[in-house]
Amino acid sequence: MATWKLGPALTCGNTVVPKSAEQTPFSILVLGDLVKKAGFSPGVVKFINGVGAVAGTALVNHPLADKVAFTRNTAMASIIMRLAAKTLKNFTLETGGKSPLVVFGDTEME
Repeated sequence: MATWKLGPALTCGNTVVPKSAEQTPFSILVLGDLVKKAGFSPGVVKFINGVGAVAGTALVNHPLADKVAFTRNTAMASIIMRLAAKTLKNFTLETGGKSPLVVFGDTEME
């Protein structure tokens, strides 16, 4: 999930600070090792771990964070939305299913 956000942001010349999910704190560190091995300049990608209510809130509230992208549930997304709205930060919320489909009228359902 983190790589979906990293590629476009880095391609456009931004720095990125991903926060891992609380349930998978080590996987983001593996990605950090890959970023380092790929030769990114220090500070271009910084990773943080921590409980969302503490680390996530601090990240969203940080004055240098211009954009917030969040993937998880709608309850937490509403909190992120309120926090980001206070400073008019741009934000993207992905809160639903991970396999969306488009079903056309001529689809044979059987």
